[in-house]
Amino acid sequence: MLELEHGFRVVDIHGHLDHDEVAVSTHGHNVGPDRLERECHQAGVVRTAVSPTRRPSDIGYVRANNAVARLSVDRPFLAFARLNGPLAAAESPISTFRNLYAPRETHHTRPGDIEQYAYDDRFHGFVLDPIHDGLPKEPVREELADVDLPVVVYCRDGFPPSAAADTLLNDGYPVVLAGFGGYPMAESRMETALALLDEYDHLYLDTCAVRSRDILERGLQEHPDRIIFGSGTPDVHPNVAVMEILTLDLPEDAMTRVFNRNPSRLIPGFAAGADV
Repeated sequence: MLELEHGFRVVDIHGHLDHDEVAVSTHGHNVGPDRLERECHQAGVVRTAVSPTRRPSDIGYVRANNAVARLSVDRPFLAFARLNGPLAAAESPISTFRNLYAPRETHHTRPGDIEQYAYDDRFHGFVLDPIHDGLPKEPVREELADVDLPVVVYCRDGFPPSAAADTLLNDGYPVVLAGFGGYPMAESRMETALALLDEYDHLYLDTCAVRSRDILERGLQEHPDRIIFGSGTPDVHPNVAVMEILTLDLPEDAMTRVFNRNPSRLIPGFAAGADV
């Protein structure tokens, strides 16, 4: 792909990095750090938040998080630690009952893990995908509130934005709902997430895989300080994600907010002085 020339400083809150360097080099599995850095550069993205790709449900993320942090050194990446937990995210009486007795297994995130990630300057935030990885128990979430770093949350079928409001948005830490809370491409959930912005001052939405121009433009017009650029790279090439914003019918100031000002206010590591 050709390099984009758009004149904006772009930072990206939503990227993934395969932590298994052997799989990347020998099997072409996912995207390694060199290629990811190259593709971000093509799109004019100067900093990208990256977290590990999904792991099997019985394997924790400590090793993967540390690997992603290591691979981010001397590259324009900010490592985000991926979390898991024993609580089922599905909204059903059976799940509610099981959650009462769900034990934390050895591979689940512990409160001490949160403290270690937060006070290690290699990590700048967290990622939760409740449908795939489960939800942490209360002690972990209390630690998240104490460290007060942003948490990117996936809402899917079974864990819509309303479920995030019931379980996470009252904890007090900044929450970024991936893909306007509708990832992947569920407009009804996006509408719900936009409404939640009126209720929660610490809630943000990222633009990952939001294909509706109307919803993107509405979000940026009604909540100009709460929308953050996220590409979803490598699933979505950052060139494509950037162009989806550039082709909106919005003033230049709105572009500057979503590409740079909003994420840099939320995450100090995105500030201009931190560019590699």
